[in-house]
Amino acid sequence: MTGFREQGSGIPLTLLHGISSGAASWHKQMALPGYRVLAWDMPGYGESPMLAVLSVCGKADIGIILGSGLGDYADALARMLDRAGVEQTILVGHSLGALVAAAFAAKYPQRVLYLVLADVAQGYGQAEAAQREKVWQGRQQQIALGGEAMAQGRAAKLLRPGAREADVATVAAGMRRLRRDGYLAAAWMLAHDDIHRWLADYHGRLSVWCGEQDAITQPELVQGVALRYGAPYIAIPQAGHASYLDNEIFFNQQLLRIGEEVRDECTN
Repeated sequence: MTGFREQGSGIPLTLLHGISSGAASWHKQMALPGYRVLAWDMPGYGESPMLAVLSVCGKADIGIILGSGLGDYADALARMLDRAGVEQTILVGHSLGALVAAAFAAKYPQRVLYLVLADVAQGYGQAEAAQREKVWQGRQQQIALGGEAMAQGRAAKLLRPGAREADVATVAAGMRRLRRDGYLAAAWMLAHDDIHRWLADYHGRLSVWCGEQDAITQPELVQGVALRYGAPYIAIPQAGHASYLDNEIFFNQQLLRIGEEVRDECTN
């Protein structure tokens, strides 16, 4: 069974985490009024099994992931929503989760009430082969050192300078819980797929957000996504890459506003 956390009642709101995180990182969004919130652990994260299409082959002590793509992750999300009895949802993807959210929206547009892409990882599918290999090798090296090393060396970098200790602890805990195969599968997808081949096929409601102090996915590049598709862009003040943790008040206000827009559309 695919793992997800659920709380509340109302319009379904589905939250997709980034590559070094998990469903637990959305704890500040779980109690939003008017929403049935579902935070999904992507395949190979938390209690979610790996995708059946994946095969992991050893090469030295580093795995090679074969056969998966964003479409497979989108299909897995569709199955999770089916099991949860959710036909349509507001969909929020953060970082790598934005890639998965875009693929889902392209494959299942009728199921997306509104798409939010936050602190967007765009993927390297259109990059030169050398760049794709560099990204892939770098991610293999990161996970080879283990989640504890990643937590100690990288957790604070995902947040704004001077971030709250509790938020650093949340990010670090997610890194410590990482499963090697799940992380490598996601890293392969990041290195070899591209958000634009999916977003070009989505014509529904879209908004793009980014923390003003995001040092991982630079705000000017994320804003470029919004400009490319004519979507509104929202800069999240006093927030780094994990903008939903750094400035949850602002982030949640935007989610509540979208919920009101969707309700108004449904009643008119």
